Amino acid sequence: MFLLLLVSSFYSCSEYQKALKNDDVKTKYDMAVKLYDEGIEQDKKGKIKKSLRLTEQILPQYRGKPQGEKISYMHANSYYLLEAYFDSGYQFERFTKSYPKSEKIDEAYFKSAKSYYYVSPRFSLDQTETYKAIDKFQDYITRFPDGENLGNANELSSELREKLEKKSYEISKQYHHTEDYKAAMASFDNFIEANPGSIFREKAYFYKMESAYLLAINSYKYLIKERLLTAKEYHENYKKYFPQGELSEEANIILEDINNRLENYNS
Repeated sequence: MFLLLLVSSFYSCSEYQKALKNDDVKTKYDMAVKLYDEGIEQDKKGKIKKSLRLTEQILPQYRGKPQGEKISYMHANSYYLLEAYFDSGYQFERFTKSYPKSEKIDEAYFKSAKSYYYVSPRFSLDQTETYKAIDKFQDYITRFPDGENLGNANELSSELREKLEKKSYEISKQYHHTEDYKAAMASFDNFIEANPGSIFREKAYFYKMESAYLLAINSYKYLIKERLLTAKEYHENYKKYFPQGELSEEANIILEDINNRLENYNS
């Protein structure tokens, strides 16, 4: 059995090498399709890589021909299956422009967007690819309101938006952490206005209030009362939207200290 597999593998490799060196486009095409189909069926990336190498040799010759759509899709999807997502995103874009009426058009738009999703970096890095992915998913959602990948597109787009929210929130939190409380308050304000449904919204309200409180108690004496009143107002805003919030206990401790300090001013 092992010998049979070895001979079969050697024969397949030999046939591939012959096709690779052959000048006949049809020979390369047939071998590319065969390796591509086998690679998917057998989950063997090695065969998909070989198919891709042949595909890249013959793709220009098939543009405008009946086989062009198939070979173009194979080209883009091979990159996708090989996790070369920068390439697959670009090639699926080309496919959608070249074959807008293809039966694969839904899948191609979705995989183009998902390719950018895969290259989106962690939140602390530049988010250019994240914005691209969100735009691509939105394009898919608009074009295919009943598309087979609609649910997945919405879910992945929401995940990416949450990543952008986290980046924005962490920038605001960094101002707070470095004790630049005025900048923190302004930054949290902008975050709250720009992200009304964010999962970080409660924390943004809380740390905006805490920033105002910490700014107040570390101010010159003549500024403390006014800034304590601002912090108290921010506490009221926090409790208005999150009366049973996870940070309520900490917020109430801060409020108690604010009230005690204000009483000392009034006595």
